[in-house]
Amino acid sequence: MTRAGRRRTGRVIVVALVGLAIAGAAVAAAGVGLSKDGAAGNQNDDLPPATAKVTRQTLVDTQTESGDLSYGDTTKVLAKAGGTVTGLAAEGTVVKQGQVLYRIDNKPTVLLYGSLPAYRALSSGTEGPDVKQFEKNLYALGYRGFTVDETFSDNTAEAVEEWQDDLGLDETGTVDLGRVTYANGQARIDTHEADIGASIQPGGAILSYTGTSRVVVVELEVADQRLAKKGSGVKVTVPSGTVVNGKIIGTRTVIDTSDTSGGDPETKIEVTIAISDAKAVVGLDEASVKVGFTAAQRKNVLTVPIAALLALAEGGYGVQVVDGTSTRIVTVDTGLFAGGRVEVSGSGLTAGMTVGVPA
Repeated sequence: MTRAGRRRTGRVIVVALVGLAIAGAAVAAAGVGLSKDGAAGNQNDDLPPATAKVTRQTLVDTQTESGDLSYGDTTKVLAKAGGTVTGLAAEGTVVKQGQVLYRIDNKPTVLLYGSLPAYRALSSGTEGPDVKQFEKNLYALGYRGFTVDETFSDNTAEAVEEWQDDLGLDETGTVDLGRVTYANGQARIDTHEADIGASIQPGGAILSYTGTSRVVVVELEVADQRLAKKGSGVKVTVPSGTVVNGKIIGTRTVIDTSDTSGGDPETKIEVTIAISDAKAVVGLDEASVKVGFTAAQRKNVLTVPIAALLALAEGGYGVQVVDGTSTRIVTVDTGLFAGGRVEVSGSGLTAGMTVGVPA
């Protein structure tokens, strides 16, 4: 079964049930000519075929979706200089700050941390935020004797020469373009985009990497966007049946082109979820999981079965309150729909009352 298919079969459909129940209630109401509260009590020949109690409870709107366990998005590393690929960090390994990602013409390209891509050579007299970003990394790697600022000073150049010596490079004091690649943190090597021995031009893809933390990715229908609240907690059920806590850390709109039947691409909401207990997913590479979302929660509210709602001729909804052998209609305002029940409020409506449920 495809990933999209798994999502569809794993979905708990609430909205459709709500619509069907309300439609049925509307038909029942129209059939008996219901009016708003204040009408005289009906006699026992108009008693409903079934009844239910008004309850006071916590109502929770939940929905379960299928998701995929992975390391998140991949990022391609592009060569800044051309030559022959002579070394690549192994797939599946984690490269840390200051370690070698790959080699071209046997010269290393080193991973450093930062959000600004390398775009020029750095040497004495160069100024700018890219200088400060590089100097922060150099200092963190133990090369000192300079001030971390936006100016590449002669003291910075001396520290660079020490760094170059340790890397087996010529001690020029200049950071050539292509000698460093920046990432936001440690990089897990996902795939090699080029083979060792291949000739590569500037801008050619060398390898792809991901983050090092396991995440769950869920694609939601646009109609389910209410579930995609960044920062919200979720429950993740892994293949072993273990349930672990998760947290939504990102959402974005994507175009799903997985349908090969010739249909139009679908717009989806992609949700990324961090898992609180990394031990629960040790040994799992690509795996399908179940994610329980909580869209809304209403505490200490009055509820009735959705099927108890009656569509009134004047508009809005009511419930048929049963008092012994007589009934009356109470107009209600509706709130959250969840779990086959609906939040209601209305004049004189209290927990424990009996309401009719139309056939």
